[in-house]
Amino acid sequence: MEEPIPEPGSVPFSSASNGGRSIEECQSMIQRSLRIPMVKFLREHLEKSGCVVGDKFIRAARCNKQISGGYVRGEGIMVCSNHMNIQDEVDQVVIHELIHAYDDCRARNLDWANCAHHACSEIRAGHLSGDCHYKREFLRGYMKLRGHEQECVRRRVMKSVIANPYCSEAAAKDAMEAVWDVCYNDTQPFDRAP
Repeated sequence: MEEPIPEPGSVPFSSASNGGRSIEECQSMIQRSLRIPMVKFLREHLEKSGCVVGDKFIRAARCNKQISGGYVRGEGIMVCSNHMNIQDEVDQVVIHELIHAYDDCRARNLDWANCAHHACSEIRAGHLSGDCHYKREFLRGYMKLRGHEQECVRRRVMKSVIANPYCSEAAAKDAMEAVWDVCYNDTQPFDRAP
């Protein structure tokens, strides 16, 4: 039996949490996220790819780790209520994790224990979700004007892939560099990066 990987495709925690929200409050925020166009678009493309996204696919949970959320094959997406404070944070986690779910669906052989596979999905999720928009980076304390988006994606990919028990820091960096160009330029299911 394979050892499960905790929270593959998790979003690195970046909020200055004040205790977050209750599971019920976060679940209501998730329901609001389901109405935004990008979330609708991603869910529609998951369905078109043959992956059913039921009502309980995205759920709120209390998390012990310093992550905002995660996607686990066969279980769906969790949003860490105790690390959420505002609607935009929930929206970002849902979008980021739906991109991981889409990758897992379309690449039926995606292996989360493979550092290159994990890095590729993190690159795509970081680039396509808006995680690294300059306004979000500014709020995190990063004030670089040029090249901030790719630098942010790289930083967040490394944080996530290093958390994978199968990937050392060196393996994570090598994997990210090896797949960077192909994965950064892969904008599916979008025609171009949003």
